[in-house]
Amino acid sequence: MINLKINNTPVTVEDGSTILHAAATIDIKIPTLCHMALDCFNLEHRSGSCRICVVEVENRRNLAPACCTPAEEGMVVKTNTIRAINARRTMLDLLLSDHPKECLTCEKNGNCQLQDLASDLDLHHLLYTGEESKYEIDLANKAIVRDLNKCIMCRRCETACNEVQTVGVLSGVGRGFEAVVGPAAMKPLDETKCTFCGQCVVACPVGALTAQSYKYPVWLALNNPKKTVVVQTAPAVRVAIGEEFGMEPGSVATGKLVTALRMLGFDQVFDTDFAADLTIMEETTEFIDRVKKGENLPILTSCCPGWVKFFEHQFPELIYMPSTAKSPQQMFGAIAKSYYAEKINVKPEDLTVVSIMPCLAKKYEASREEFSNNGVPDVDIVISTRELADMLKEAGIKFTDLQESEYDSPLGESTGAGVIFGSSGGVLEAALRTAADWLTGEDLKDIDFTAVRGLEGIKEATVNVAGIEVKAAISSGLGNARKLLEKIQRGETEYHIIEIMACPGGCLNGGGQPYVRNDSSILEKRKQAIYAADADKPIRKSHQNPDIIKLYDEYLEKPGSHRAHELLHTSYTPRESN
Repeated sequence: MINLKINNTPVTVEDGSTILHAAATIDIKIPTLCHMALDCFNLEHRSGSCRICVVEVENRRNLAPACCTPAEEGMVVKTNTIRAINARRTMLDLLLSDHPKECLTCEKNGNCQLQDLASDLDLHHLLYTGEESKYEIDLANKAIVRDLNKCIMCRRCETACNEVQTVGVLSGVGRGFEAVVGPAAMKPLDETKCTFCGQCVVACPVGALTAQSYKYPVWLALNNPKKTVVVQTAPAVRVAIGEEFGMEPGSVATGKLVTALRMLGFDQVFDTDFAADLTIMEETTEFIDRVKKGENLPILTSCCPGWVKFFEHQFPELIYMPSTAKSPQQMFGAIAKSYYAEKINVKPEDLTVVSIMPCLAKKYEASREEFSNNGVPDVDIVISTRELADMLKEAGIKFTDLQESEYDSPLGESTGAGVIFGSSGGVLEAALRTAADWLTGEDLKDIDFTAVRGLEGIKEATVNVAGIEVKAAISSGLGNARKLLEKIQRGETEYHIIEIMACPGGCLNGGGQPYVRNDSSILEKRKQAIYAADADKPIRKSHQNPDIIKLYDEYLEKPGSHRAHELLHTSYTPRESN
């Protein structure tokens, strides 16, 4: 343990702690901008590049950045001296001198840490003016907007991309005034191996990286009398949307969410959980078949488009491993534009499918060529949890005051197994519930496979399923996925099934969710809410969903049928690794 004094207050912290950590233990706030930490993912970015957190340390000539200066025995620190305060204001002045002054129209307005810092430091005029950087805005892809005019070189996105996700797209480019963070040769993101997971967007404290917004196309669709507009909501949305309206993190707002969407004008409000149940029917059928044949194992879940694109770039030699089942989003779109469109006698091109997703990669996924039929996309528009909140606020809907209502039929009925897709381990647990029943021919009561739950980056479990010792692994975060797959390549381990989600913690921490601002406890509360929603469901196994059973009876015949493969399965494309 280390003993020091901060602002004349004694502090004792573990060896290896920084001054910033030590100050936080006694509720002393030191302003930061480049620092980023999420304890539950063992992630901390300590570049010290912004110099906003400088403090005075006795017997040191220079000011020290608190975020990356280790606490030392006997150290005496002053955080609020005139010298430190003036240095912070100077650094902030310099940052703002090369930053666009368009806060009112910026996508991060109200969620910008630079904006917050200017307010905290009571900065109302700029000391420095002059030339500003000029870069073209990268709008070439369907998921992420990259505006380097707003880059402050904090390099948090670089940490997220390279250290957490190990995608390796972003790095420091240029020197001095020209320095920014971007891809090699400043290529547009769609010309790189970017997975569009959105973790760089979550990491960015300003508006240099934001989500492509499709709110206006949704408004246009809702106001088009020639279109029937339906919406699907992903499982993780219901446990996060309330945060945008002041509800406690972890509040399950499913009923209010359905009511709000009806008030916006959607013709039908459906649940992606229905399609998650459908995914389990197809994916578990494929899993059991592979286990019985002892072929192409381990099977890798294929629900996450960020993970799929990562796989296509980084591990093309293992292209046979992922399940061919589409993601729930795309399965929903395919069924909506076929089965449901026939039921309501609407042409697929006149049916607009809108998705509310916690994920930015879902925007990219919906645009993939294989997910359209005769030029008609399965999913037309994807907006994030944050975008939906913006629309509700624009419409003046008081979310917290809404009555609860139920999803529409037939694509709104779901089970607890569908709900848990929103958390890391949920897809695998849902598959195990169905596999256990199908292999034993029984309706088993012990269905909580808790060994696969949690926010840890890698989880391993051996689960007895109908007498078969199923070796399973769960990974969240692409860096952890890499570790697992490289172990398999080296022949160091064997699994039957692996679930992989691109975002650390799974979809509840997706790139389109409300910003957590370095508070990992919020993610834990969202996770708990997911499993509480599962426990409250009267049916908790996908294969027992009555509307899923009806769908197969009326339209798909059986899991793995020819028609099911035409509508619900896909293939993968090896891509360049550079």
